[in-house]
Amino acid sequence: MADPRGFLTTERETPRSRPVFLRLRDWREVYEEFEQPKLEKQAGRCMDCGIPFCHQGCPLGNLIPEWNNLVWKEDWRLASERLHATNNFPEFTGTLCPAPCEAACVVGINGDAVTIKRVEISIIDRAWDEGWVTPQLPPTRTGRKVAVVGSGPAGLAAAQQLTRAGHDVVVLERADAIGGLLRYGIPEFKMEKWRLDRRLDQMRAEGTEFRTGVNVGVDVTVEELRESYDAVVLAGGATAWRDLPVPGRSLTGVHQAMEYLPWANKVARGELDAPPITAEGKHVVVIGGGDTGADCVGTAHRQGALSVTQLEIMPRPPEKRAEAHPWPTYPMLYRVTSAHEEGGERLYAVSTVEFLGDDAGAVRALKLVEVEASGGRFEPVPGSEREIPAQLVTLAMGFVGPEKDGLLTELGVGLDARGNVARDDSFATSVDGVFVAGDMGRGQSLIVWAIAEGRSAAAGVDAYLTGRHVLPRPIEPTDRPLV
Repeated sequence: MADPRGFLTTERETPRSRPVFLRLRDWREVYEEFEQPKLEKQAGRCMDCGIPFCHQGCPLGNLIPEWNNLVWKEDWRLASERLHATNNFPEFTGTLCPAPCEAACVVGINGDAVTIKRVEISIIDRAWDEGWVTPQLPPTRTGRKVAVVGSGPAGLAAAQQLTRAGHDVVVLERADAIGGLLRYGIPEFKMEKWRLDRRLDQMRAEGTEFRTGVNVGVDVTVEELRESYDAVVLAGGATAWRDLPVPGRSLTGVHQAMEYLPWANKVARGELDAPPITAEGKHVVVIGGGDTGADCVGTAHRQGALSVTQLEIMPRPPEKRAEAHPWPTYPMLYRVTSAHEEGGERLYAVSTVEFLGDDAGAVRALKLVEVEASGGRFEPVPGSEREIPAQLVTLAMGFVGPEKDGLLTELGVGLDARGNVARDDSFATSVDGVFVAGDMGRGQSLIVWAIAEGRSAAAGVDAYLTGRHVLPRPIEPTDRPLV
C-alpha cells in the first residue's frame, strides 16, 4: 500500500481555485496548479483496501489503489501505464467526472475520501508533459472497416479500441468539429479543448479517420453506410432534449441549453467574435439544477449577466449522506460547483408557470410557484406565485433519449421501453452488424459510463468481426439491466 498511516496523518487537500474576479475574465480552467509533493501525499492517503470499493464506484474499473501507490512512490510513468490500462481518456474523466469512486472510497466512510480525481488528472498531465503518451499502433491489420457514428466520449473510446485492434475505423460526426458534448457542450472553464485536441492527434496517428459535417441518414444514406462498412457503432448520444411546454415558451430569449452553450465555446475557440445568444447585460434564469444548468450559470457569469438565478423543482438536497444513499452508493448532496462560487441565486422546490413577454415578443420575466412533493407529483403551494426578471432563459432539464427520425428509423433498430436503442449483452442492436454505445443506448448518463460503454461495445464489435476475445470489457451483463 501507499503510506500506511497516510489516511490518519494527512488531511484531504485539493487545489485552490483562481480568484473569481480573475477567472470571470477568461475561459480557462478554474483550478490552480497543485504542487507535486502535496499530490504525492494525497495519493498516500489511499488505504489499498482489501476490497477496494472505489472499483465498484468506477464503471471503468480503474486500478485506483495501484496508481495511488505508484504516485506516492514517485513512479509516475508506471502510474500512467496503469491508468491507461482501463481508461482511454483520463484527462476527460479527471476534469469532468463527478467521481463516484470518491463516494465509494473506504476512507470516506467516516472521514474525507481520497482525492482520486485530482491524482488522476495529475498523472495524465504529467504523462503528456513527459512525452509518455504516444500513438499505440496495431501490430497487424484485419482489413475490416468499422464506422462509428458520433464523436463524443463513447464514440471516441470505441474508435480508439477498434483501431488498436487492427480495424480500419472512420468516425462520422455531423458537427463541424470532433468531440460531441466534449467540444460544444462542456464549457472551456471546465475542460480546455487542448486536452481534447491532443488526444485526437494521438488517435489520428494511430490510424483513426475523422470526418466532420457528415449527418448519417442525410449526407450518407443508411444503405451506403451498410455497404461501405463491415460493422457500425451508434454513438450519437441522447440529444433529444426535454422541453417545458408552458405559456410563453415561444417568446424570444427562451432557449434550450444546447442552443446556448455551443456558441460560447465557439467564441472561446476564436471561431466567433461574439455569440448570437448572450447573457451580457441581462437577467438570466437557468431552469434545471444539474451539471448542464451549472454550465449555463458559469457561462452567463463570463458573458456579463446582470443576475443569474437557477431553478430546481426538487427540494434542496442534504449536505450529508441521507439514509436513502448509504456508503458506498453515490449520494444526492448539496454541491457547490465552481460556477456557483462565482455568484447567482439557487432556488429549490419551485416550478415555472409561465414566461411573460414584452410588446416586442421577447421574454421579460418568469412566473414561478413553490411546490411540494405529494404522491409522486409536485403540487403548487397556494399563494406562493411570484415573478422574477428574465431577459434570457435557458432550459437545462436533461435529455429524453436519442433522436429517432433519420438514422435510427431508417436503420430499423429496436428500441427499449425508455426509447433508447435496445442492445444485447455484446452491445449489438436488433440489426446485424450494428452496435450501440453510450447515451444512445443507455440514456443520459456520466462521461465515465460513456467511455466504459465505448470500450465494451468495441469488444463486442471485434468479437463479431473476428471471433476473438482480446479487447477488455469493463461492463459485464450483470452491470446493467438486460433489454
